[in-house]
Amino acid sequence: MREQDRAFLTGLLYAAVAAADPVQALKGNLPEKPGGRTVVIGCGKGAAQLAAAFEDLWDGPLEGVVVTRYGYARPCRQLRVMEASHPVPDAAGMAATEALFRAVSGLTPDDLVVALICGGGSALLPAPPEGLTLEDDQALNRALLASGAPIGVMNAIRKHASRIKGGRLAAAAHPARVVSLVVSDVPGDDPAEVASGPTVPSGVTLEQAMEMIRNRGIELPERITAHLQGGDARAPMPGDEVFARHEVRVIASARLSLEAAAARAQAEGVPAVILSDAIEGEARDVGLVHAAIAREVAARGRPFAAPVVILSGGETTVTLRGQGGRGGRNSEFLLSFCAAVDGEARIAALAADTDGIDGSQDNAGAFGDGGSAARMRTAGVDPAAALQANDAWGAFDAVGDLFAPGPTGTNVNDFRAILVR
Repeated sequence: MREQDRAFLTGLLYAAVAAADPVQALKGNLPEKPGGRTVVIGCGKGAAQLAAAFEDLWDGPLEGVVVTRYGYARPCRQLRVMEASHPVPDAAGMAATEALFRAVSGLTPDDLVVALICGGGSALLPAPPEGLTLEDDQALNRALLASGAPIGVMNAIRKHASRIKGGRLAAAAHPARVVSLVVSDVPGDDPAEVASGPTVPSGVTLEQAMEMIRNRGIELPERITAHLQGGDARAPMPGDEVFARHEVRVIASARLSLEAAAARAQAEGVPAVILSDAIEGEARDVGLVHAAIAREVAARGRPFAAPVVILSGGETTVTLRGQGGRGGRNSEFLLSFCAAVDGEARIAALAADTDGIDGSQDNAGAFGDGGSAARMRTAGVDPAAALQANDAWGAFDAVGDLFAPGPTGTNVNDFRAILVR
């Protein structure tokens, strides 16, 4: 890829991340101070950065705990930061869950709970119901991740198989007032979907969740299925009186970040269009659609005239087909995209997760262009075989095109930028 294209696309990604900066997102969203205690709780890949920013902005005493992914911690003066595993839960996550429950226990109507919630919290807070174990929770997460189901479906199922999700943590804080400040990483920005809504109840009933499982043919572990069918799995509904004094604010989202990236492109003299901030579906299929649009622009100047940068966000999914493959949904999207624009010299792209990690490896995503597939073949990698094996990481690593900025401190989901010169 041309260095100027790489630098241009990287600048767009950093503009998107800056738009979700914790300090800027929290300014103007601080709740009114309580007469009693202020307790801060939180979870997600950017929770520690949000907590540190909140400490800097809040004029008064604080206490509480937030949970983030291993390697994402940031020192806080008054708040405890704990780390746990993502995307598969671990024992540290179990301990963190209990720490959150202890933080909100014994509160009064004069106390305030500030919940700092961002993407990644579902895996960080394992809380299997009575009769189930951490191993059951891990098996559930593996099954959902491998199913290819949209994030909304996965979260609808998770909240009925947990002691903390689906608003249960907020219910445990009753009668205190709870204000949830949410950085959205889900299509549509429904705060109840972010981190499976530990402090925001969802209106999806147990019966609706079971119907989702049947309609999609999702194979869940037997013990999880038995729990869901047992009748004790119902999460609280939004109309429950324990949520009467609660307030929810979405303080950052993919929409705002894509708009910031578009402004950055236009400031550099390149027109920008935003397809959508809520694109879902199989990553490889979404890659093919984006490739078709880019080829149409390059060949016929429609639906947009070149030069142009095409932006999109959302959360795609990957159905696991291979064994031992490495990578995540953004890398898989881009591998499919690159195979479909093979030979198109005017097209270059970056696909990355705004939190800095795509899947289980250390990259956020990758760069690709019309020459990527040919470079992979020269390096001894068959792009089609790598895609079939879900090994996009290996394909882009072979040609030196992985993008690994490290943890960004925020999380507003997938970021895709396609430049047609």
